[in-house]
Amino acid sequence: MRENLPAMIASQAERLGDHTAMRCQVGSGWRDISYRVFDESVQTVARGLLARGLEPGDRVGIMSWNRAAWSIADLGILRAGGVVVPIYPTSTPGQVAHILRDADVEVLFVGGLQELACVRQAWGEYPELQTVVVFDDEVAADAPDIDGFAAWMARADEAAGQDGEIAARQDAIRPDDLATIIYTSGTTGEPKGVMLSHANIFHQFRGVNERFEVGPDDRSLCFLPLSHTFERTWTYYVFHQGATTSYLQNPKHVIPALSEIRPTVMTGVPRLYEKIHAALLDKLERGPSYRRRMFQWARRVGLRYHTQRLAGQRPSPLLRVQHLVADLLVMHKLRDVIGGPKKFLAAGGAALSKDIEETFLAAGVLICQGYGLTETSPMLTCNCHDAFRLGTVGRPVCEVDIRVGEDGELQVRGPNVMQGYWRRPAETAAMFTDDGWLRTGDVGEVDPDGYVRVTDRIKDLIVTSSGKNIAPAAIEMMVGRDHYIEQVAVVGDGQKFLGALVIPSYEALESWAQEQRIRFTDRAELLAHHRVVEFIRERIQRQMSGLASFERIKRFHLLENGFSLNRGEITPTLKLKRKVIAEHYREIIDRLFHTGAKI
Repeated sequence: MRENLPAMIASQAERLGDHTAMRCQVGSGWRDISYRVFDESVQTVARGLLARGLEPGDRVGIMSWNRAAWSIADLGILRAGGVVVPIYPTSTPGQVAHILRDADVEVLFVGGLQELACVRQAWGEYPELQTVVVFDDEVAADAPDIDGFAAWMARADEAAGQDGEIAARQDAIRPDDLATIIYTSGTTGEPKGVMLSHANIFHQFRGVNERFEVGPDDRSLCFLPLSHTFERTWTYYVFHQGATTSYLQNPKHVIPALSEIRPTVMTGVPRLYEKIHAALLDKLERGPSYRRRMFQWARRVGLRYHTQRLAGQRPSPLLRVQHLVADLLVMHKLRDVIGGPKKFLAAGGAALSKDIEETFLAAGVLICQGYGLTETSPMLTCNCHDAFRLGTVGRPVCEVDIRVGEDGELQVRGPNVMQGYWRRPAETAAMFTDDGWLRTGDVGEVDPDGYVRVTDRIKDLIVTSSGKNIAPAAIEMMVGRDHYIEQVAVVGDGQKFLGALVIPSYEALESWAQEQRIRFTDRAELLAHHRVVEFIRERIQRQMSGLASFERIKRFHLLENGFSLNRGEITPTLKLKRKVIAEHYREIIDRLFHTGAKI
């Protein structure tokens, strides 16, 4: 198959025909879209863009929550010879205007009312935007100056005379041609447009196929934002393998959707697995002691059994019997929560606790941690069934080299590395060493067997007044796995000790408070209650066992509201933007080191 994304869809339509490519939510049910219909819809989008005057290389934006139309528009833009510019649906009007202006976008597909309202504000800052097409036709019906997707597609079908030109443009696509410009959310600085080619993305297909088997019988749940390279490249891969993708518009509904869709393969972020694990432990903690003992026994048995099995060893007859009992009584319940057996689950975007990896593995589910950047399409490394080491992000995938440079920085090279930043030659040059390796900005190590560990971002390291260099992400991961804690930001640069801003999981905390007959009228009153403060203190302290004294949080402050994507405090993959948080909460952080709750 050529390294040409729209040609890939045409090939799959010819090969698979009526096999389901996509499933989308319609009311309380799901509608299937075959590979043939998918390809026809992609062709229609291309017709509409040519009718509008799109030239090869022109940039077209997509700003929407996940839906089948997102991928249809994406591949249609590519088939017409355009370059896709995804925009996060939670972006502010200023961010949208910046991206549209920087990429010279004149045509934009948007999801619904929320995105359209944002785009209308951005329009004032970027009047060069000419055409807006809204996926939600009901929204377009109330906006006469905006095209609805269905009506736009119906008109586009009338331009079938363009099919020869569309075929010529698709055939003209070469592997090194620019496919997309993805603006990095970044933890610092202004977003920059990462330029990825068709060849960059096809490398990822080889990397996955080297280690996993995915085919037409597999199902994936698309819930991470398609505007991020992780989910988008994975979705391309699902189509490349002829499998089926179900689109979830609201990522908050992912856990019930797992039971409904029962995906066999899926990408995810650590927070999803942390929530499932924390809910499990909380239920055990509230239950009788014999259930906790049974779970711990079943976990030990399951972990031993599956570790031996994946290592190619044959478990003893006794262990096989113990595993059968442990799985029947306990561990199958975890698989039920995630929608049954899995070929594998992927985790990226942040570190995942080894303890959580082991619990899932004990249930027969290997979470394959990986590591990558938007600038690397994104995957650089991953664990797999034949080669995994818990607590690492795996070994480099095919054709990728990783080394440790100055200050412990991981540096990489390979065919997945970006072409550069759009119209930013100076920033592009700064990302590479003199001998051509991409600087990741991450601190890490590579063990003698080639397994990679990532400890933190270089710019995120906290240096205390005593000169201790501390990686806050590892501490946040430990504390954040508690069922009653939703988010945590460790602070303490230049201080004698570490502090933390903590956002409780309010659903769990309010339930606990009601059980304890604690009266409160709002969150502020709840957080001020001495028993709540003491309860959270004990939870934090319990999670920090095993840390050195200088790594422990000594004071904390409970926040009423979580860190927000809209306020620029976190990235779309839930990484903390520490400089923004430090600025937004400067007064609270200053008070924290004098009057914060002690641990």
